[in-house]
Amino acid sequence: MFNRRQFLASATGVAAAAVAGNVLAAGTARAATTYTPTWASVNQHTAAPEWFKDAKFGIYYHWGVFSVPAYGNEWYGRRMYISGDPCNQHHIATYGDPSAWPYHNFINGANDLNGNFNKFAPKLKSAGGNFDPNEWAQLFVDAGARFAGPVAEHHDGFSMWNSSVNEWNSAAKGPQLNLLQLFTDAIRAKGLKLLVAMHHAFNFNGFYDHVPAQSDPSLQKLYGQLGATAENQLWYDKLKEVIDLAQPDILWQDFDLNKINQTQQLNFLSYYYNQANTWGREVVATYKDGFNGHGEVFDYERGGPGDITAPYWLTDDSISSSSWCYTQGIGYYSTQQMLHSLIDRVSKNGNMLLNIAPMADGTIPQAQKDILLGIGDYLKRFGESVYSTRAWTTYGEGPTHMGGGAFTAPQVGTAQDIRFTRNKNNTVLYATVLGWPGSTLTISTLNSARINVSSLTSAQLLNSTAGTYTNLPTPTQDSAGLHVTLPSSSAPFSALAYVVKLTFSGQIPTLQPLSGAVVYPDVNYAGSSSVLQVGSYTADQLSLAGLAGRTLSSLKPAPGYQIIGYSGDNFTGTAWTFTADNADLRVTGNNDAVVSMKVQLNPSAWFRITNVTDGLVLDSGGNVPSGSNLKQWTWNGSTNLQWQAVELGNGYYKLVNRANGMVADGGGATANGSPALEATWTGGDSQQWELRYQGGNRYWIRNRATGLVLDGGGNVPSGSVTKQWSGNSSTNVQWTFTKV
Repeated sequence: MFNRRQFLASATGVAAAAVAGNVLAAGTARAATTYTPTWASVNQHTAAPEWFKDAKFGIYYHWGVFSVPAYGNEWYGRRMYISGDPCNQHHIATYGDPSAWPYHNFINGANDLNGNFNKFAPKLKSAGGNFDPNEWAQLFVDAGARFAGPVAEHHDGFSMWNSSVNEWNSAAKGPQLNLLQLFTDAIRAKGLKLLVAMHHAFNFNGFYDHVPAQSDPSLQKLYGQLGATAENQLWYDKLKEVIDLAQPDILWQDFDLNKINQTQQLNFLSYYYNQANTWGREVVATYKDGFNGHGEVFDYERGGPGDITAPYWLTDDSISSSSWCYTQGIGYYSTQQMLHSLIDRVSKNGNMLLNIAPMADGTIPQAQKDILLGIGDYLKRFGESVYSTRAWTTYGEGPTHMGGGAFTAPQVGTAQDIRFTRNKNNTVLYATVLGWPGSTLTISTLNSARINVSSLTSAQLLNSTAGTYTNLPTPTQDSAGLHVTLPSSSAPFSALAYVVKLTFSGQIPTLQPLSGAVVYPDVNYAGSSSVLQVGSYTADQLSLAGLAGRTLSSLKPAPGYQIIGYSGDNFTGTAWTFTADNADLRVTGNNDAVVSMKVQLNPSAWFRITNVTDGLVLDSGGNVPSGSNLKQWTWNGSTNLQWQAVELGNGYYKLVNRANGMVADGGGATANGSPALEATWTGGDSQQWELRYQGGNRYWIRNRATGLVLDGGGNVPSGSVTKQWSGNSSTNVQWTFTKV
């Protein structure tokens, strides 16, 4: 099955396609009146409807049985059975051995070793307790969320609704409340879209693999011991109940869908989409694995891509780094970390779903409320630069590089970091600065070599009160960027980020890319543009990137790059090579003719290859013997520092030095820190390099033989040896290609 992770790697292992317009331009209006349980049918579903792309920010919460021990994390029900695990040790000391005090005691209720009664049994405020779903929903509104909802079942198998297929549910046991119904009513009453999160695929695929075999059929159900056929059916039956009860706008699922029977996967998707048709609503199904990236939205856990990425995506992140559920002593990220991460993700064509961690009795800790209200305060004032916007041709600029995959921690940006969004009419460009820059803001991306801003009609600073602006003097532009004069050297008001609104008389002018290419469905660089990084794109992959087959009408390759378009799918048929901007492919006779495409470095161009950390460039050293160490040097224009990147027809490149004609060579050593060499070309795997795009016009340069990537080594002096290292998020292993 073709899933989105395969798509991310399929473009010669380098990058996903990135999109600066409506990412599903190839199928925005597509819909089926009836879906059948086949991929061909459910693939026709619009993955990310317009309302979802407008919403940007949502909230959900890990709250359930695992909140009662308030120790370790939400995997307590698994970890308490693993000998030597801190949760196991805590459980034995607090409750007793799991063989005598099992996890389901938290559901049914039991005394711990000190005689304290423990049970997941929150009480409504109306019944004298601390739980009020309406207060929760109002908090979500105040936080600026546009969608929200509960984890309706986690890995532990406890259903938070009145289930007829699972007796381990919140209406029959524990609190004896239909929690999903309460949340559905409260959230919908506030005008929010409803998200329901389901994590139950892992329930029988590993979560309880340390729990002893149960003889009681009911306990076998809770602990995922019914056997594959029954468990797959139960997986589907639970989803069907949730769909019928809550009619969710978003049905979010956690990992291990790839272990679910494909028939049941398709039964679920077709049922959900057909039911949504009867409701008259567009819905979203998300996934981390198991689905194929066409009719559903891919979700990055605690992270996101390093650059604009298509199709439209989602990340789920948590307010805490230590746990997704409430635990004693839980720590939190700052409001600024979460807000800057949201702004960054929106600029890269994604939404953010933020998790909070209520206490078992239904209390939301004040520290969590403060973070949510801080985000909401910003969105209330500056939301026009976030809600209902779209990614532009580039996500932004600055030293803080966020994202790059799953499990990347949220970061605080600086006054040098800018993130771009645009309005849907493509006439307004928002530049959000992640700190006050002083009396002048220089937006280097908007320099005279990359963009013509003669159609700019106004520059405004979004004021602290929503809908009000400070008009700014007409910006000036030169080769360094667009220079915007701000009201003062110190910030005129307090905010976690500041927004400059640039309005144009017509469409935002086109931007020359620094890497890859931008392609357009209309002539004169019009329509919903797609940014494609180095890689090979089949018709299907181009469609996912926002460019339907036979719609390419104009294009802009970055300096030193080329596009090879093919009249047939899978790089077959007539081929056309484009090495320069082309505003109208009708002139060359191949308008609307390209079906598949390759984006490559132009083999006739020469580049300086610069390390992101040290700013030094690859250096051959000149007339040196074959097998010499590859070094780095301060750029001075010498041919020793110029390299040709020639694609070999297999997705790998040879890097040829202009001075001595030798090529970069991995040398065969696979240990971290091994030196990179240069040698006479032989065609061996050690001389073949894969360019893996890392976002922000940066690449890994990965050796085919060693599997390692070129490593600058940090802030080293000119003349230092270039090494190899395992790929990681460090800028030491990131490089830029600049045409000489």
